[in-house]
Amino acid sequence: MSMTAKAHGLDGSLMEPDWPPLMLAEVRSLLAVFPGCGEPIEIVSVSPRPFSAASVVATGSGRVFIKRHHRTVRDRQGLLEEHRFLNHLREHGARVPRVFIASSGETAIECGEWIFEVHEALAGVDIYEEALSWTPFRSTTHARSAGEALARLHLASQEFDAPLRKTEPLVAGFTIFASDDAGAAMERYLAARPALAEDAVAREGCKEALELLAPFHARLRPLLPALKPLWTHNDPHASNFLWSDASDKARAIAVIDFGLADRTNAVHDLAQAIERNIVEWLDLIKDSTRGENVRVHVDHLEAMLDGYESVRPLNDAEAAALAPMTALCHAEFALSEADYFLGVLHSKEKARLASIDYLVGHARWFRGMGGQKLLDAIQRWAGMRER
Repeated sequence: MSMTAKAHGLDGSLMEPDWPPLMLAEVRSLLAVFPGCGEPIEIVSVSPRPFSAASVVATGSGRVFIKRHHRTVRDRQGLLEEHRFLNHLREHGARVPRVFIASSGETAIECGEWIFEVHEALAGVDIYEEALSWTPFRSTTHARSAGEALARLHLASQEFDAPLRKTEPLVAGFTIFASDDAGAAMERYLAARPALAEDAVAREGCKEALELLAPFHARLRPLLPALKPLWTHNDPHASNFLWSDASDKARAIAVIDFGLADRTNAVHDLAQAIERNIVEWLDLIKDSTRGENVRVHVDHLEAMLDGYESVRPLNDAEAAALAPMTALCHAEFALSEADYFLGVLHSKEKARLASIDYLVGHARWFRGMGGQKLLDAIQRWAGMRER
């Protein structure tokens, strides 16, 4: 059985996926090397996420979650970086998926141009399965619980001391604005990604974004030494949590999808949670001239931050860093997407959406009235917590 596959586009539309969906025959061959997984019965769901092919598969022994990556996106070493992090989190009490081990002892299975991984399908309701990355929480209760879950993840991650990930597409790192000299760091970032460095539109976008984001970097720079390095999730959107039930009172009970994880810091990850869940960026895509009218869910913001601090209180430097970090945190993932579109898919049109509409468009919004409202709300929250 195969299922109709549609993927989320950058503009909020559904589109044909970049990669063919998983088929039952290849799943059967894959699971044959995983003891205890059982014979696959059917493909239950097809993920709408665009960067890999992924499905929940029902087997004779229960359900599993399978991802197939093209080797230009993830190779064995890249997946093992993620798997080591997941294992550490599980060992330190975080509820994240177990990675299954094949009879060969491997967790990343190479087959021709593809590489596969098989995960435990955790119990929980995937309320936001079809939600786009920039759509908001359904309730303040969800927002608060997601904040609590993210804080628990950060506590579990504390002793994981792996270095930065190797250079590869689609990782939401924090290196450019972690440097005192963002311009020089940007050049190093581009030099490591030839497809991006050679694209004139992307280079122009980088130049404009650096200029737009310079005031926020200036505010963040003195606080950087106080931000302790930490391996983080880097895509804490509501769709990457599993929930206790389907109601607006549901609790976040697990965290999934660590494909963007890297060594950043807790404030960067919390800023990503704000960027992913609190601002309705699709409003800006529909009409780029009405930035001040982009919806910002301040009630969700405050609930999420209060939930986070109820588990892992921020120190003063972290609280002060959160507003400028929120304006900066999208930059490297936007560039990583542009690099993927140029170097892997060879699509200048999609790369332009990432490097201009996303990187520059969001940077421009933060310099306007709409962005200032959000940053003011974060600063007010930081001020209230101090009192």
